[in-house]
Amino acid sequence: MYEFKLPDLGEGIHEGEILKWHVEIGNTIKEDDPLVEVETDKAAVTIPSPKGGKLISRTGNVGDTVKVGDIIAVIGDGEVKVAKAPPRIPPKAKPKAAATPEKPAAPVVPPIAKAPVPAAPATRRLAREKGVDINLVPPTGPGGRVTPEDVMGFMEKGKPTERFEAPTAKEVPSEDIEQERKAITEFAAHAASVIPFLDIDPLPDFTQWGPVEKEPLRSIRRKVAHKMVTSMILVPHVAHMDEADVTLLEEFRQREKHRREGKPGGHLTLLAFIVKAVNAGLKTTPAFNASLDPFKEEIIYKKYYNIGIATDTGKGLVVPVIKDTDRKSILQISMEIEDLANRAREGKIEVSELRGGNFTITNVGPLGGTALIPTINYPEVAILGVGKAQDKPVVRDGQIVIRRMLPLTLAFDHRIADGADAARFVSEMVRQLSDPNLLLLEA
Repeated sequence: MYEFKLPDLGEGIHEGEILKWHVEIGNTIKEDDPLVEVETDKAAVTIPSPKGGKLISRTGNVGDTVKVGDIIAVIGDGEVKVAKAPPRIPPKAKPKAAATPEKPAAPVVPPIAKAPVPAAPATRRLAREKGVDINLVPPTGPGGRVTPEDVMGFMEKGKPTERFEAPTAKEVPSEDIEQERKAITEFAAHAASVIPFLDIDPLPDFTQWGPVEKEPLRSIRRKVAHKMVTSMILVPHVAHMDEADVTLLEEFRQREKHRREGKPGGHLTLLAFIVKAVNAGLKTTPAFNASLDPFKEEIIYKKYYNIGIATDTGKGLVVPVIKDTDRKSILQISMEIEDLANRAREGKIEVSELRGGNFTITNVGPLGGTALIPTINYPEVAILGVGKAQDKPVVRDGQIVIRRMLPLTLAFDHRIADGADAARFVSEMVRQLSDPNLLLLEA
């Protein structure tokens, strides 16, 4: 028999949710045939069988979460045998004792976790490198924060480092339950207070006002939540807005779309042209083609152009990445956008196709809406939000005329760039999109 463990599904992925089993217990499967479909926080992947044989057992039902390294299936060559339980031997009769009331089982409560120590990421890293348990370091910084000097001073005193071990669940008298719950609530409040002025109140019981339905936050939706909270807490967002006159570009695009109908890349959406305009903007302002390392306090400028396209899959937002967009034609980019978006919605996209992006475009134009302020896809430093292109009255040479206007919003990290950088970036995009000849010539 062969015990098949959930394989490594990619960097940073530790678990997945079972979406579908392709083989039932007792059925025969060939090597490399689809075995199980698993959704991670990045994408849905179909895992093939590592060997042929009969499926003896499998772990987890649809909707269950399994960890990388867990045994998810047992495959063998023989017939499926169901283990029979040993015959039950009735115990010998014992003399009856006087009936005594049973003592109710003491309730089990979760352990009380130790509140996190307020400290900067760099201080925590220093403590890890020096082998110091930061929980034992007396803080001297403002608000009870542990400073790097505190860590070094703690080491010089020669105090032994200890690891904090959370107590296991224990039985407590019923009168202590309320005290335990209060302690847990206080822990949550203290954890929230690590960030000054942040106060998280527990949710009310919504069932008191009517029926509710609960759904676990898992897989892609959970990853989106994690990344958005990380981005909004760590990154000081600033937004710069403008409009591009895409009247001439739309006329050109529609002509080419009809001429190339049925050919590869013939769909030719406006988004493909926007990708090329973003390339021009990134070359004008390299600050938006970078990432900031807060630990090393350095800016990493990237010399490649990989553009992510935010895609609504129905299960959550994923960002397929088009690699080397500066080296590809608009037709090639158009084909990749269509292919990646379709496979992302079908759950067939590869994890590698969701990595390596250095700038993201989110386009709500097809869904409607005049504009949006997007959240940066951390650790990138900028994201472009595209609204719906609409005919609007504008002034040209002193005359009111109707032009096709495309709203653009650049949200960027104010730690790495300023308003002037954003103005230069968006102005270059507007210049490129307003003249298709210029866009095609310089692309």
